[in-house]
Amino acid sequence: MDIIPGDLTAEQSYKLLTGMVVPRPIAWVTTLSSDGVANLAPFSAFTFVSPKPPMLAISVGSKAGVYKDTARNILAREEYVVHIADQPLIEKVHRSAIEYAPEVDEIRELGLKTVPSRHVAPPRIEVAPVALECRLRQCLEFGDTRSRLLVGEIVHIHLRDDLVVDGKIDTMKLNPIARIAGPTYATLGEIIRMTPIAQTTKTTITRQTDD
Repeated sequence: MDIIPGDLTAEQSYKLLTGMVVPRPIAWVTTLSSDGVANLAPFSAFTFVSPKPPMLAISVGSKAGVYKDTARNILAREEYVVHIADQPLIEKVHRSAIEYAPEVDEIRELGLKTVPSRHVAPPRIEVAPVALECRLRQCLEFGDTRSRLLVGEIVHIHLRDDLVVDGKIDTMKLNPIARIAGPTYATLGEIIRMTPIAQTTKTTITRQTDD
């Protein structure tokens, strides 16, 4: 099958891309509106873009030219919290994608408890194993739909105590969920550990020298 991207509508392209670029990590984001109403929403167009300072990027789209509450809130206050949800939270994450009116506190609707953040105004979800307090550093717009890529600097990291081993996250203990296409999600499944590239390269060079 051959597909010409220019012949696709934004919706058709979205369905194909979200089925091909998988699995995707989920940024579960809390923000505050200009009136102080809390908002919670998941975004799977999400990755980190810099280790120092640590920075994350989230792409937020629009419908009929109207941006989601998350994008409006971040641009207005320039503060937000990105959570990584684990498998027990999958139903809450899925339900948080419901589009409520801006005046509705979605966190309260989901029955989740929040705790204050250290350096930003939006609260964090208490039960989430990872919470990253962020400040907006840059907003870029892409494509005909003007999707907004929001890049933020992590100013504080909250981790569940058992997650860090020798300075690294124990991914199995984190047990994160990932997005597939449509209302489908994935968990880690089998983890395959390969020999680190640096060690492989060193071994190869040594063998070539011995010859």
